[in-house]
Amino acid sequence: MKAKKTSRVASIDALRAITMMLMLFVNDIPALKGVPHWLFHAAADEDMLGFSDTIFPAFLFCVGMSVPFAIDNRLKRGESQFGVLSHILWRSFALIVMGLFTLNCDAGSECMSYLTYSLLMIAAFFLIWTAYGETVLKGMPIVVNILKFIGVVILVAVIVRCDVSGKHFEIGWWGILGLIGWSYLYTALVYLICRRNMKWVVLAAASTILLCMVNSSSLIPHGWFLRNMFLSFIPGGWAEHAFCMAGLAASMLMRHYRSNDAYGRLVAVFFAIGLVMLVAGICSHQYWIISKIQDTPTWLFYCLAIFFPLTAAAYWLMDIKGHVSWSWLIAPAGTATLTCYLLPYVWYPIADALGLHFPEGWWYGVAGIIISLAYSLIVIQVVRWMKRAGLVVRL
Repeated sequence: MKAKKTSRVASIDALRAITMMLMLFVNDIPALKGVPHWLFHAAADEDMLGFSDTIFPAFLFCVGMSVPFAIDNRLKRGESQFGVLSHILWRSFALIVMGLFTLNCDAGSECMSYLTYSLLMIAAFFLIWTAYGETVLKGMPIVVNILKFIGVVILVAVIVRCDVSGKHFEIGWWGILGLIGWSYLYTALVYLICRRNMKWVVLAAASTILLCMVNSSSLIPHGWFLRNMFLSFIPGGWAEHAFCMAGLAASMLMRHYRSNDAYGRLVAVFFAIGLVMLVAGICSHQYWIISKIQDTPTWLFYCLAIFFPLTAAAYWLMDIKGHVSWSWLIAPAGTATLTCYLLPYVWYPIADALGLHFPEGWWYGVAGIIISLAYSLIVIQVVRWMKRAGLVVRL
């Protein structure tokens, strides 16, 4: 059975939706008791690939896979390369700003309550970045600009309030959204330069993986000017950039084999890449532990050994065989992903302020896992309603 040649790849949307659902899940389980240790993040010096350690890189991989489709669609609509570049810079800036505010969210209680900080932050995000073209305010630019200005004022006021109280904003590790922003910027710029040249994209992805290995080694000693200039010219860890670039390369390979009706070869190549990554992970494990926090190459290789075959299997199931109906339940997580990620920043502080918690015994074992999974699905269904109302953040 041949796959349908459409501009949209169903498996990419489905993988992004699954990843977002699991991100909601793993962010909700840290308080659980009596559950397997492998479900959680590994400690900084723990040589282990926890289930939670695979979710963020999977999302970066999906971001990279989406880049060619997003950029090419804009160019096909007649947008200039300068316009596309402006969009990339603006989108990256927005993600980095959101990342910094969410990073400082827990510490916000030092300058204002956790509830106040979170609600002001999310309100500002929605005021600035709501997809107004999908709401009743479509065609009312003056009102939209006023709302966006109010959102900017709120964010500035929060920063000033924290500065006055002595709690300065920290950059730290940039937050999840910030890391996504930097990796997206790097990957989108690479694609804008290489465009449809698959060989150059694959070479760039391989070079980024090599940079990750060099960064984790002592080949260039710490403190050397060359290291500071060569390995720190863009913030974020090189493993994160490599995940995004690997997704970009996967997307380009997928496009190549789709255009030649070589669907079986696509699946075979992706499984072969997965095997190569597995061997690379085994070899690199002699030099580095598996650590998400340390951004080790071993973590990168083992995760990619999972992602490439998983992508091939999803593509075979959904785009070749056409089994897509099952993804309806979680579809909003694939199309309104950022809104899904932000919604818990409303729920958790409200729940804490009102004392809305299940009995302690419910957070134990299988019952706790079921509750966290149900929570993830409920968030997605709330976003489904918000999407119908046009209340979604879209960059």
